[in-house]
Amino acid sequence: MGKASRFGVTQLPALIWLKNYDLSSLRADMMAAVIVSIMLIPQSLAYAMLAGLPAETGLYASIFPLLAYALFGTSRTLSVGPVAVVSLLSANAVGLAHMSSGIDVLILSMTLALVSGTLMFIMGLFRLGFIANLLSRPVITGFITAAGILIALSQLKHILGIPLAGHNLPELVVELAQYSPNSHFLTVVTGVVTIVFLWLSRAPLTIFLCRFMSKSAASGFTKVAPVGAVILSILLVSTFDLDHLGVEVVGHIPAKLPSFTWPELSILLVTTLMPSALMISLIGYVESMSVAQTLASKRRQQINPNHELLGLGAANVASAVSGGFAVTGGFSRSVVNFDAGARSPMAGVFTALGVALASLYLTPYLAFLPKAVLGATIFVAVLTLIEPHEITFTWKYSKHDFAAMMVTLCTVLLVGVEAGVIAGVTATISLILWRTSRPHTAIVGPVEGGEQFRNIDRHLVKQVNQVLVLRIDESLFFGNLRYLDNRINGLLASHPAMEHLVLVASGINHIDSSALQSLLELNTRLDDKGIKMHFSDVKGPVLDRLHRINFADELTGTVYLSQHQAWQDLTQLY
Repeated sequence: MGKASRFGVTQLPALIWLKNYDLSSLRADMMAAVIVSIMLIPQSLAYAMLAGLPAETGLYASIFPLLAYALFGTSRTLSVGPVAVVSLLSANAVGLAHMSSGIDVLILSMTLALVSGTLMFIMGLFRLGFIANLLSRPVITGFITAAGILIALSQLKHILGIPLAGHNLPELVVELAQYSPNSHFLTVVTGVVTIVFLWLSRAPLTIFLCRFMSKSAASGFTKVAPVGAVILSILLVSTFDLDHLGVEVVGHIPAKLPSFTWPELSILLVTTLMPSALMISLIGYVESMSVAQTLASKRRQQINPNHELLGLGAANVASAVSGGFAVTGGFSRSVVNFDAGARSPMAGVFTALGVALASLYLTPYLAFLPKAVLGATIFVAVLTLIEPHEITFTWKYSKHDFAAMMVTLCTVLLVGVEAGVIAGVTATISLILWRTSRPHTAIVGPVEGGEQFRNIDRHLVKQVNQVLVLRIDESLFFGNLRYLDNRINGLLASHPAMEHLVLVASGINHIDSSALQSLLELNTRLDDKGIKMHFSDVKGPVLDRLHRINFADELTGTVYLSQHQAWQDLTQLY
């Protein structure tokens, strides 16, 4: 990725892939851009509506952010732009800020994108990409599943033609019960028919088209099905004047390119938006990285995590100053971009050009687009975010991870998206602390005819009453000392013939100073009882630290290189 420097790299990723750019790559990127542009135009309008903004902001958020990412991003096929989850986060944050400040929602959205992009850029400069690891997969799954449910329910206001303003499940359910009897018939028909069409255009249409074309071609064709719904609905509205019969449409969209405007940056406003900006930065980065790494691995390409932060940060800043809102890498668009044969970020540049042309020449037609169609597009798209199999898998594999997932999911549904992420991270950290405070230990012995030592509760192994071998499968620190001390005291009571205690340290990666003092005290207590304490299989870095304080000289027993050596040395006495 270029020569390393203190903060990252000294060479723009764009300069690297441009060196080998050829005519073949140009043709592939242009073809991919045509397909993605067709897909992105209705998506950008829909996600602007989800973010509570005028439709044109979705187009603006799909032009300059793609150009900025092409310069700084390291993924060859990631498609950056508006996405459902980040649009929802933006809508919630901006809605709350608007209620308290009275500032226009567009200005707030632009400022939020700017703060989020700046945070990403700073994180990338100082190589802080690891911070996103605080969001575990169960937490992300729980969040995205709950967010998908909330997004789908929130779009019923456009599909049914009723007012809905709730931000969580109870509020939305109450409002649905209150307003659904007043649904607008033509709007409902438009929305439901669009949902059915979009749903059938996925797997059923793909299976049907595979009879006549390749699977990849059929899949690509169905990916642009929303465009068919858009065109048909616009024709119906303009032909039969459905907008005069109560079907709400997008309305006038300025036929122009975005103008550059620096968002408002008062200290009070930035402070108000900072928590939400941090949330968007983390979730947007995690979502984008998961897509980028998945696609890169298929072509044996490499993703630089910290440079991805720079790319996404630059994209959000570009969106902010061009009248857009928060963006990140989109899963469905990126997969389409990949399957369509995109070879470099130049595909994103051409996509931005396609959206720009649409902003100039297609907006008079888009004005007749029913909001019910856009709502249906979002409704069907976010249903793919809900993954029951992931929840089932987590339940079967780890009840602790499932608990963190459910805490996140339920908090998002019942309270709100930001509270859900905070609750999920808190639950994950709490579970980690709980697990590490109760280190797994096992009494082990040698398997007959071999040098492996296994748990006596799982395998038939040799035992000698005078020698007890205890394997510790966790690093030792101040938080798990009491648990380990109680465990050893219990073993002393149940093994009165013990004369040697061997602690197998193969699972210990670190011993902090508190744990070291506790081990020295344990060594003294055992010595008073006539028991020698030994260590085996100590890892090099841990052993180096112990050598600094002459730990072996304090130990009543010996530090053995391997447990087999310790067993042979100690058991030959009995």
